[in-house]
Amino acid sequence: MKHKPFNIISKIRSILWILSVLLSLYSCTASTALSTSTVYPIDGKVAEIVERGTLLVGTTGDYRPLTFQEDDGTYWGFCIEVAEEIARYLGVKTEFIKTSWPTLTADVLADPQSFDLAIGGITITDTRRETMLMSEGYLDNGKTILCRADEADRFKALADIDKPEVRVMVNPGGLNEKFANENLTHATILVHQKNEEIPTLVAEGKADVMITEITEAPYYVQTDSRLAAPLLKKPFTHGEIGVLMRKGQDVLMQIVNNAIRKMKSDGFLDRLHEKYGL
Repeated sequence: MKHKPFNIISKIRSILWILSVLLSLYSCTASTALSTSTVYPIDGKVAEIVERGTLLVGTTGDYRPLTFQEDDGTYWGFCIEVAEEIARYLGVKTEFIKTSWPTLTADVLADPQSFDLAIGGITITDTRRETMLMSEGYLDNGKTILCRADEADRFKALADIDKPEVRVMVNPGGLNEKFANENLTHATILVHQKNEEIPTLVAEGKADVMITEITEAPYYVQTDSRLAAPLLKKPFTHGEIGVLMRKGQDVLMQIVNNAIRKMKSDGFLDRLHEKYGL
């Protein structure tokens, strides 16, 4: 059996990268530093990422303005920039890998892993924390609706939506569908595969309401005058968006949390809020 030549220089560089990342956990500012009483082992996942030189990031690419994939394959959005900043904190590049809301959990838990972590409008929930790791929150979130602008006065509360004549459209597999099924037992629920197409379908009269998030609704209101978000300031739920990864990657999670704290303290997240109108 033949073995690849042992590249001692590559191994030394990998170790130095890992040590520099771990050292950053102790040397960052007081507002972002983790407890120096904690000893962090050289984690296998972090070593793998540093040696690879790339952070593999799973994202749905269908959730403007948090994560969106253009026809040419490029990604943009609030959460995309957060992922890129986490990669910079690790000293590596990013590579985005397409996942979907119905397969998100299975993709995170897949063995072998297709990506190191997932990002892009993923709400922190107790259910997800039972089987996976979730970071600290970096963006507030909550359920709201999109509807046609000329019907904005029609929907003043959840009860106005939960009627048989109201057609509510959701994308499959995520918390929007779960919320609709649990809270709109009288409305007509329509499931559409592509989340990014639903606002246009509502504007064209193919549905009356879209269940969405306070992070997504403003983008469509700003870009399509036919749409409105009348309950934007009164979301049905309150939560936070975070980074998702499989259990057993505790050192990587500590690094991600430290990067998020740094983004909060140095104004990076504030600049993203202004850039994306959130």
